[in-house]
Amino acid sequence: MLGFLAARQAGLEEPARLRRAEATRRVLSLDLNKDRDVERIHGCGINSLDIEPVEGRYMLSGGSDGVIVLYDLANFSRKPCYTCKAVCSVGRSHPNVHKYSVETVQWYPHDTGMFTSSSFDKTLKIWDTNTLQPADVFHFDGTVYSHHMSPVATKHCLIAVGTKSPKVQLCDLKSGSCSHILQGHRQEVLAVSWSPRHEYILATASADGRAKLWDVRRASGCLTTLDQHNGEKCKTSSEGVNTTHNGRVNGLCYTHDGLHLLTVGTDDRMRLWNSSTGENTLVNYGKVCNESRKGLKFTISWGCNPEFAFVPYKSTIAVYTIFSGELITRLRGHYSTVDCCVFQPHFQELYSGSRDCNILAWIPALREPIPDDTSEKSLSQQHLNPAYEDAWSSSEDEG
Repeated sequence: MLGFLAARQAGLEEPARLRRAEATRRVLSLDLNKDRDVERIHGCGINSLDIEPVEGRYMLSGGSDGVIVLYDLANFSRKPCYTCKAVCSVGRSHPNVHKYSVETVQWYPHDTGMFTSSSFDKTLKIWDTNTLQPADVFHFDGTVYSHHMSPVATKHCLIAVGTKSPKVQLCDLKSGSCSHILQGHRQEVLAVSWSPRHEYILATASADGRAKLWDVRRASGCLTTLDQHNGEKCKTSSEGVNTTHNGRVNGLCYTHDGLHLLTVGTDDRMRLWNSSTGENTLVNYGKVCNESRKGLKFTISWGCNPEFAFVPYKSTIAVYTIFSGELITRLRGHYSTVDCCVFQPHFQELYSGSRDCNILAWIPALREPIPDDTSEKSLSQQHLNPAYEDAWSSSEDEG
């Protein structure tokens, strides 16, 4: 740390390198925080979490009981031990509560005045945060598995919706109606995600074993179907058409720069794709246990070197390096299956929701105090994690 500060002060290192190194150290030291609790409101499993991107302070949760809860993650108690309190909730007694399980919740990307939720009750609701009343409701013919708003869109207000129908629905917030439909999948659409790099590019995942990339401006829509064999005909394929996974594709997540896309499937595999070419990068993550029959909500770190993926793995969260496929650790603390997790990039914190009805906070461990008789060189050798060895150096190493 002192070496980075000295090099930065002397102009030998760019400021971003210190930030990346410290962010990486914090992610690698994530541990269950015994001093921070999240108030337990849900009476059933938690399916979805989302932290608003403006301040990184407020978190939404959606549960199998149809309840939506809004939490304040800030600590104003000035005490080391505190509970993240629920600010408000759409409970079972609320007149507009979802009748069945809430599968996805998402903040409006540009401010906290609005959020969205979708449910097995075949609706997508647009909520006014201040009044906790729905400003608009979209109705569908089948169960809604997933929805997503673009984090970067400036020229459209489209919400992509994946339902029991193989058709991807695009709902326009401005007009209050479904603007158009994307056709190409053969079975229900389990996950949807807009690119954080291009506002018109959408990724979708389906139970038909395929993930597709779309340009919603095009009449044909579909740009490509992600092929795990990169165009080489699979001899074992009965259809003669290659697939993204050998099972249901039920999870999608772009890297923060939008250059790569991660998919997970019920074949217990995770794959990394070049989002520009649609090429399978062939990174081997080993077995990624995935028993979910619906959408799996996993997340990716921001601002680290390398970047990490946090994937629900039975009752744990598996942490992988994205580009090497190394399993760094598995975070243990839940008593039942984990269905969702969300990363807080401002402080490198992670929150996870499980069928045990609990939301757990995973916080970077504090730095250990340095003994007076320990040299900086020996300290770096003792505490260096190989996952970011190249990104760390001391002043003696630089000299």
